[in-house]
Amino acid sequence: MQKMRLPLLAVTIIAVFAATAFGASAAASLRAGKAELRSAGPLAFGPDGVLFVGDGMGATLFALDTGDTKAVKGESSEIAGIGSKVAALLGTAEDQILINDMAVNPASKRVYLSVSRGRGPDATPVIVRTAEAGKLEILSLENIRHSSVSLPNAPAADAKSRGGAPMRLEAITDLAFVDGKVIVAGLSNEEFASNLRAVPYPFGAVDKGASVEIFHGAHGRFETNAPVRTFTPYKIKNQDHILAAYTCTPLVAFPMNELAPGKKVMGKTIAELGNRNRPLDMVVYKKNGENYILMNNSSRGVMKIKGENLDSYPSITKQTDITGVPYETLAGLKGVEQLDRLDDSRVLMLVKSDSGAFDLKALALP
Repeated sequence: MQKMRLPLLAVTIIAVFAATAFGASAAASLRAGKAELRSAGPLAFGPDGVLFVGDGMGATLFALDTGDTKAVKGESSEIAGIGSKVAALLGTAEDQILINDMAVNPASKRVYLSVSRGRGPDATPVIVRTAEAGKLEILSLENIRHSSVSLPNAPAADAKSRGGAPMRLEAITDLAFVDGKVIVAGLSNEEFASNLRAVPYPFGAVDKGASVEIFHGAHGRFETNAPVRTFTPYKIKNQDHILAAYTCTPLVAFPMNELAPGKKVMGKTIAELGNRNRPLDMVVYKKNGENYILMNNSSRGVMKIKGENLDSYPSITKQTDITGVPYETLAGLKGVEQLDRLDDSRVLMLVKSDSGAFDLKALALP
């Protein structure tokens, strides 16, 4: 059968209509009221200023309408002493808050922080954002247009790790918005607990996600219960993948078309980047025609990883030290706790100094 070819104008009209319909559907799914977060963890932006928030303790994914869709006049992304300023805004001391994640709104360039006021299980979740002239403000959750959806197979509320930490906090370890879906990494209550799932937005029913397995070269074994710590969507040979990093630090590629609900998926480990380390954030960028991934870590600094020809690296299937995709450690960057793209030429960093103070700093993409 001969395929029908549409004229360019018709294709454009269809695309505009689809985008308008999606926007109307998404807006209609949001209702004003109190957003009952039990914790505020990973953040990711979607369309029209919608901020997705992972609430691990509540095993719930929230979509918050920030109303933030235009650039802010006088907006300053670099703020010295932001940790103490957040604490002062919340009426407490800096050692009584935790900054859990950071996301830059691509529309306005305002910076959003998910914060815990307090350090125990009863800590209060707060969303803080930058305002004009380097000031900060709280995004009120009392009467905000929002929607939410629960994860059906999260770890039990009283489940503990071997170290005694609540496993619920790892029900959601990272988020990304891709092609109308929120990709959620974390732990489930399945036998193979490490989980990746795609949640359609506007929210509807949530499936159990895919159980993911990796071979961890530094540990010399297969692992099914270690959660993805950070990930980024990435195309390898024009196929959509999730490029995921785990503690101690395997870099693993998962084809997105294999992440079907209830399926057990084996990832391809393409690099071992060093043990005794926890990856924190990943951003993708292009410079001088080459693709790179920038990843900050708990103990191995900021890595600049080559993003070309990732399909050419053989799968790591035996115990090994640092190997696979090449990278360089950026010697001048120390204490980078959070990372996000600010624009096409800069990255924004939340940096902890030797004194323990936190600063927001912008840097040209290396």
